[in-house]
Formats: sequence, C-alpha cells, structure tokens
Amino acid sequence: MARLPRYFIPGCPQHIILRGNNRQAIFAAEADLRFWRDCVVEAAARFGLAIHAYVWMTNHVHLLASPGDAQSLPKTLQSAGRRYVQY
Repeated sequence: MARLPRYFIPGCPQHIILRGNNRQAIFAAEADLRFWRDCVVEAAARFGLAIHAYVWMTNHVHLLASPGDAQSLPKTLQSAGRRYVQY
C-alpha cells in the first residue's frame, strides 16, 4: 500500500526529523556534518525550501523549514540524501 501524500500548506513551517537506523550514528566526523550541511543548503536553494533553524546531532537531524510548494521538502531531502549516501 502506498504512503498517503504529505499534508502541505504553502509556506507553513514544518519540523523535520531524520534519524539513523537503530539510533546509529549518521555523522562520524566534523567533515561529515559539513558535507551534509552543504548538500541540504544547495538542495534547499534549488527546490525552494526555506530553512529557518537546524540541529545536527551525531545520530539525527532536526530542521525547521517552510516549503515553497508541495515538492520542495521531499525533493530537497531526496537530493541531499542521495548525495550524502554516495559520500
């Protein structure tokens, strides 16, 4: 069964949480954090996601962001995630 579409209100801030599997670390070094940040910032600019605040922890990430359209958030996270996994 397919996942239901994400609820979307244009410009409404959303709290986004990304976690490592089984609370495993997703950032092993400071360079990993910087690369992830760069991936997210570039993708957010490209897809129209306004990031207001963020917290990078070793095993999870919090973002407060407002999507410009219904695809801004998923496209940003998909793009950043794909780049980070290859890294």
